[in-house]
Amino acid sequence: MIAVLGAGSWGTALAIVLADNGHDVRLWGQRQEQMDEINEKHTNEKYLPNIHLPEAIVGYVDLVKALEGIETVVLAVPTKAIRDVLQRVRTCIERPITIVSVSKGIEPDTHKRISEIIEEEMGERLQDVVVLSGPSHAEEVSLRHPTTVAVSSKNMDAAERIQDLFMNHQYFRVYTNPDLIGVEIGGALKNIIALAAGITDGLGYGDNAKAALMTRGLAEMARLGSRLGANPLTFAGLTGIGDLIVTCTSVHSRNWRAGNMLGKGYALDDVLANMGMVVEGVRTTKAAYQLAKKMNVDMPITNALYDVLFNGKDVKSAVDSLMARGKTSELEDLANISL
Repeated sequence: MIAVLGAGSWGTALAIVLADNGHDVRLWGQRQEQMDEINEKHTNEKYLPNIHLPEAIVGYVDLVKALEGIETVVLAVPTKAIRDVLQRVRTCIERPITIVSVSKGIEPDTHKRISEIIEEEMGERLQDVVVLSGPSHAEEVSLRHPTTVAVSSKNMDAAERIQDLFMNHQYFRVYTNPDLIGVEIGGALKNIIALAAGITDGLGYGDNAKAALMTRGLAEMARLGSRLGANPLTFAGLTGIGDLIVTCTSVHSRNWRAGNMLGKGYALDDVLANMGMVVEGVRTTKAAYQLAKKMNVDMPITNALYDVLFNGKDVKSAVDSLMARGKTSELEDLANISL
């Protein structure tokens, strides 16, 4: 029995994987009507239209009941809600649990990764934290389309247990990666670059601009990640360039869609209201901007996006400022990442 906390598209898609692998799944959400739909109709139409859910997935509104006797919890709530949910979880359990973090982001102001927030909030009630990340749109996972992800943890035995839990030899392949910092930083920062990619598409720029943005964006991700202790090679893997590609190029990507609307001239508040789901890249842009300043790491794309989102800068002017930067050497820049 496994509990999945968060009945949005990603939590529901992972619940499907677990159910397909023969596990009974308790899917927790806060809206009674949504849980009734899951239990009675075996659908979650708002988040995964036209997908039939396995009967092994049972919806719960009562968190105490959802966690009763549970040893493994998949945490799939938006990053801004994680602390509140964990504080509730802590009061509901009697013994330490393993938490699988599947949300991507960095907390503004504290600059903590999600695994660090989990450790801080759960204390002695935590057995292990395992992070699952990679190029994985919920819409495609729910259709059982081939998908690959990676898991990481301070305790790689725990990571391998979660690898076994999620591995589906037909459509969901799971790798291990011991670089916890790199896996989390890659998953968080790619949302920033996806927002920027959406902006370039919204402005009507072509493939040249997007290729440049993704390549230089990857350099920014690796630059900050390396300074924080990540292995630069991780950014060449699933949770780096893999996640970056899928998030920057797909209409499934909320961050790309939000950026696309910004590029077409919509105001940020209108974009967020229109999305209907959380756009993690907005919050992460603020955190990454703060962290880059603190660590003295050069992140021009992040800085430009921060000006657009939080200082009201015109998107076209932001692109122009990136192109007008002083000349530099690409290889020298890449060499600095590996130091």
